[in-house]
Amino acid sequence: MQKDFDRWNTDKKRIHASGEIKLYREREVWWLSLGLNVGYEQDGTSKEYQRPVLILKGFSRFVCLIIPLTTSKKKNPYHVSAGIVDGKEAFAIISQLRLVDTRRLVNKVCTLNREVFEDIRKAVKAIL
Repeated sequence: MQKDFDRWNTDKKRIHASGEIKLYREREVWWLSLGLNVGYEQDGTSKEYQRPVLILKGFSRFVCLIIPLTTSKKKNPYHVSAGIVDGKEAFAIISQLRLVDTRRLVNKVCTLNREVFEDIRKAVKAIL
């Protein structure tokens, strides 16, 4: 599959130049401009290269640790149930954990239940 990195780079320049910083909290699910990435790294979907993500940890107004979400159910230790998100069963892809700039945040979807969030955090700690 051919990836259009040039189009993503145009979008990335716009996101970087926007300077817009969103306020977020841990446990929240946001649509995020994840982009078009190399190889098996999780990409954003649709023409905007966005994907829902879980905010695992905030480090500052400018950066946070996120876990991409998917609706693909896989039976492996790296796909952990995130419950129902935006009306669909969702799974946290904990192997794709990454630090992102908060300018990538698009809009908040919901806040995960504390128990579900703690299950995901425990799964992340188990692989680190």
